[in-house]
Amino acid sequence: MVPRAIELTMGSCELRFEADTRIALTGDDFSAQLDGAPLWPCWSVPVAAGQTLKLMGANAAGAKKTGLRSWLAIAGGIDVAPVLGSRSTDLKAGFGGHEGRALRKGDRLPLGPSRLDAAQRARRPFGLRGPDWGPEEDDAAIALRVLPGPEFEQFTLAARDVLWGEPWRITSQSNRMGSRLAGTELKRKRGGDMLSSGVIPGTIQVPPSGQPIILMGDAQTTGGYPRIGVVIRADLWKLAQAPLNGKLRLVQVDMQQALTAWADQQRYLAQVAQGLAVAGLPGAA
Repeated sequence: MVPRAIELTMGSCELRFEADTRIALTGDDFSAQLDGAPLWPCWSVPVAAGQTLKLMGANAAGAKKTGLRSWLAIAGGIDVAPVLGSRSTDLKAGFGGHEGRALRKGDRLPLGPSRLDAAQRARRPFGLRGPDWGPEEDDAAIALRVLPGPEFEQFTLAARDVLWGEPWRITSQSNRMGSRLAGTELKRKRGGDMLSSGVIPGTIQVPPSGQPIILMGDAQTTGGYPRIGVVIRADLWKLAQAPLNGKLRLVQVDMQQALTAWADQQRYLAQVAQGLAVAGLPGAA
């Protein structure tokens, strides 16, 4: 499969198109402009050869710093060689994507064949309202819904109160493997090692420091730290967008609430797919 999008972390890039195509920009708002005209997140627009897309960095004057990442989808995708069945880039291992590295000035990326015909590429711009992933105020905390984990009962009552009752800060030591949080130390009733167990994205591990780590998409498959909780699948995207030094608040939910949240998210995505169909664009173009 040809990758459909370029991931942009904290904005700040300029792209020039050498062929007529169609793009969609999603994720955070870094004041994108197409030939100087504003381009809003969650909009699909036609692009002519020679046009330039510019995104401002999170620290640039005038940029709307609310999140961390944006994604630029391009009709036909980026036609790079597949590695291990994927065309995505593994920056840590240094392979895949475009030369196994982050993009830099002067790179030229070939586009794959698009399922859009000329009329579909030129269809008028349209967009949708993006999901509400968190507050815009700098001092406000993003709420993440969490299920108690397998080792939840191993922690003291005070630690459990802290987990739900106090805000957590995302430290600069966070990456795609996991988000490291800082706050009041979470203490277990008694120490000691435990056997390694399976973990998934969203698992909240607590190392001996008592500072939790929320595992993300590039995390390992097993771990030996106690699992105090698991961020529900419907909220993991919020954490992926949460900025460094941003605040989180963990909210306890039960399994039924987690399943309901997942169903709500799937309905939203189905509405997006329906909107694409009404606009005459294939959802995977």
